[in-house]
Amino acid sequence: MEYLIEKINLSKKYKSDCIVIGIFEKYQLSYIADILNKISDNYILKILKNNNFKGKINQIIMLYEVPNILIKKILIIGCGMKEKFNREKNKIIIKKVINQIKAINIKDVFWCLTDLIIKNINIYWNIRDTIKIIEENIYTFDKFKKIKKYTLSIIKFNINNNNIQKSQKAIIHAKAINIGMIKTKNLANLPPNICNPEYLSLKTYKLSKKYKKNISVKIIDETEMKNLGMNAYLAVGNGSKNKSIMSVIKYDNLFDHSQPIILIGKGLTFDSGGISLKPSLNMDEMKYDMCGAACIYGVINFISKLKLPLKIIGIIAACENMPDSNSFRPGDIIKTMSGKTVEVINTDAEGRLVLCDVLTYINQFNPSIVIDIATLTGACVVALGNNISGFMSNNLDLSKNIIKASLDVDDRVWELPINDKNYYNELKSDIADIRNTGNSNAGGAITAACFLSKFTKKYKWAHIDIAGTAWNYNENNKAFASGRPVNMLCQFLLNYSNYNN
Repeated sequence: MEYLIEKINLSKKYKSDCIVIGIFEKYQLSYIADILNKISDNYILKILKNNNFKGKINQIIMLYEVPNILIKKILIIGCGMKEKFNREKNKIIIKKVINQIKAINIKDVFWCLTDLIIKNINIYWNIRDTIKIIEENIYTFDKFKKIKKYTLSIIKFNINNNNIQKSQKAIIHAKAINIGMIKTKNLANLPPNICNPEYLSLKTYKLSKKYKKNISVKIIDETEMKNLGMNAYLAVGNGSKNKSIMSVIKYDNLFDHSQPIILIGKGLTFDSGGISLKPSLNMDEMKYDMCGAACIYGVINFISKLKLPLKIIGIIAACENMPDSNSFRPGDIIKTMSGKTVEVINTDAEGRLVLCDVLTYINQFNPSIVIDIATLTGACVVALGNNISGFMSNNLDLSKNIIKASLDVDDRVWELPINDKNYYNELKSDIADIRNTGNSNAGGAITAACFLSKFTKKYKWAHIDIAGTAWNYNENNKAFASGRPVNMLCQFLLNYSNYNN
């Protein structure tokens, strides 16, 4: 998709198929709508009144061959009450417009909805939001389809001279984030017979070749994991023919001795539950248990595209949890890389076993911040549903910064508590240092994070549980990766690097 800035000149003939404008209730016209109406000798307003178009939110109408207007199609969207127009309503109308544009196969659009004034939102965020919503609604995963779907190709934003610089920055940022989102979704949507741990390692290797000035990759195979004592990580993958592989991606655009930010992604390329086998219903969705890893891959693409002045280590912790005679079992006791022993109660609580060894492994890098992203618990879905990711942290400032980034981009998170000893008591074992699940079914998302926190004492750490937000469903109730929380993490890094608007 190409996004351009062009101040509209209504005396000029454009190649654009369509111009999009907004109208509020009580026939309050936006700036461009008012100009178009005057050029048309009040034709537009007459048509709207004749068709009972009152500007209510999401009312939509297409006008053709309007007198004195050189662009052949004018798409008009109702924006509701002017004084109540906000960011949320703006997102609603953008989605409606894009779906209409897709339905009638328009490929080149002059977009004038950025003229609308949104409370507490400047032009930078207006354009960021617009591009994000457009891209979400035109995305298709058709790699395995013979017939490819139509795609919108050009959006021209009508921007006045005072806002050109901010608008250009917004487009640059939005396009880089969208690259990360698309990379994440494309990777996550792959079937598990293609996207296995080795495939993920090859993708990271290719990334290092593309951005070889700033990125290097180290692949940790099972032999090295064994030598390191990463027994918990290895136990999870023991039942699979696909070997466990950890990819350590180092991005450095500082080249000094500053401490890195470390981003860790859970990469279970398929999670059957192991011996504690999952029900067959919707088990196909367990290919999405690597969405945390896909997210890291997307974020690394983003920072590489923008060349952010940061030092980042991204870790893709990939393996596959399958039932087999070699599989780890309920009742097993495993010694982790940290030296702590874990009593396995449920082999379907495997992600924390992978992550605990990775959280120990990264001590060697002396990180400034560590964030892990994981489709970790069904309990998080029960607690927060499919719209908000759960997160927990051992550092107040880090929590505040993550929450700010989530609100900046409306990729929301909700902080859950991990500072109550009662949650830790749930993990007590009579025969090992810790259990891999709580003694009860209560507070499962929290006890999982408490488990991880046992391995994060030496650095600032946050855990983001995306079990409810990593994928959503289309109109046919088919699951597709959402790309979350790439947007939020990208914004966190923009804020952290002072590279934002």
